[in-house]
Amino acid sequence: MAQQPKSLSERLAQASSVEEQAQLMLEWLEERPDQKLLFRLRFLYGRMHRWGTVLFLNYPRVADFLLELCAAAIRLRGVCNLALSGGSTPLTLYRILAGRCIRPTVNWHKVHLFWGDERYVPHDDPRSNFGQAYAAWLHNAPIPRENIHPMPTHYADPDDAARAYEATLRAHFGDAKPYPAFDLVLLGLGDDGHIASLFPGDPALEETERWVAPSRAPAEPRQRLTLTLPALQPNPIWFLVAGESKAPIIEQLFAGTPDPTLPIAMLGNDSLHFWWLSAELYARAAPHTKPWWV
Repeated sequence: MAQQPKSLSERLAQASSVEEQAQLMLEWLEERPDQKLLFRLRFLYGRMHRWGTVLFLNYPRVADFLLELCAAAIRLRGVCNLALSGGSTPLTLYRILAGRCIRPTVNWHKVHLFWGDERYVPHDDPRSNFGQAYAAWLHNAPIPRENIHPMPTHYADPDDAARAYEATLRAHFGDAKPYPAFDLVLLGLGDDGHIASLFPGDPALEETERWVAPSRAPAEPRQRLTLTLPALQPNPIWFLVAGESKAPIIEQLFAGTPDPTLPIAMLGNDSLHFWWLSAELYARAAPHTKPWWV
């Protein structure tokens, strides 16, 4: 069997000097010009850690670079595919995007929106991730309805819903692809280390083939749908994390060694992950990071 090429993060970790790392990054940027804005974002505002780039959670800045990323993806490939996060933390971002959708910086007809997870409730339920994003942003956004792909929650069996959403993803990205190639995935982080709706100890964490699976949460509504680790791991991820309750897990990640059974640890560290942290969490992580030039 042919040996798989090493990822950029693996090559960076094995580089013998800062100069070699810089050369690897420059070569990678020649192959992926759409990533130049992320390179700029890291150098202007980021601090480095093995878990990725740590940045202060400035919502307007997140919105600016997200819009720039969308425009770059459309220029290069004719489409931009985003996976949105649920919960309360990204709602401020979505409200800012609602105001900026009127700017002609992005051809919104070329943007497709998906979700990383969903609570198994009707879309008009106030707990619905799709419903919250729709109320905060999408109800007035100039994005064609056919480009908005919420996870279905009307099936009697959540497993049927998960398989239906995977079929939607495969129809869009190509059934032969090993994973859905998003331009960006937005994720949160739970104080128990969960990501999307992958919770500690849930069987969905062990999935190795499926892109979407049903899962169970420790809090109501317990029934969820979620992208699996194989669907998330190869993609660029921006974590938006806020709240003092997340301080212990952020401390564990950035100051020590996380429990390997936690979903965030199973996802793995990646130099291309971006961690947008609120003030109290940034203060916990920053002492364990270093400037990019060191």
